[in-house]
Amino acid sequence: MSTSPHTLHLNAEALYANLLTGVRRLVTPETVLVGVWSGGAWLAERLNADLGLKTPHGVISSALHRDDFGSRGMVSSKDATHLPFEVDGAHILLIDDVIYTGRTTRAVLNELFDFGRPASVTLAVLVDRGGRQLPFEPALSAARITLPSQERVALGRADDGRFQFHFERV
Repeated sequence: MSTSPHTLHLNAEALYANLLTGVRRLVTPETVLVGVWSGGAWLAERLNADLGLKTPHGVISSALHRDDFGSRGMVSSKDATHLPFEVDGAHILLIDDVIYTGRTTRAVLNELFDFGRPASVTLAVLVDRGGRQLPFEPALSAARITLPSQERVALGRADDGRFQFHFERV
């Protein structure tokens, strides 16, 4: 299915409900959630609360390990990684809003291993848009879509905490 921002309508809240259902099946008492800054962090925060997990969720930034740093530039300190638990031996459920090429996933895995060696890392995403350039596949995706390479989809969060998608040409 080829789509454009003008014809594709994704209900982020409905997809979040699907993600929550799927994540419920993946989570064990040992699981900790880590959200990729920014959309994945918002999802991890809400999932952590909705699942009633006792361990606080973590936030991880891809900024220091990106292979496209030259075109993306520096990031602010608010994008820093925060992992409020021991990474060594942890069973991590990595949450992201959108997976595309796999480069962000590679960068956050490198960042994660700077903090220790987890027992396992499982990837769950809200939207898988295909187009992988690296061999990463989420264990769970709430939706799979196809977009032309010059179009981008990103998760946004309203003041009331509700999610919505934004489409743009790059």
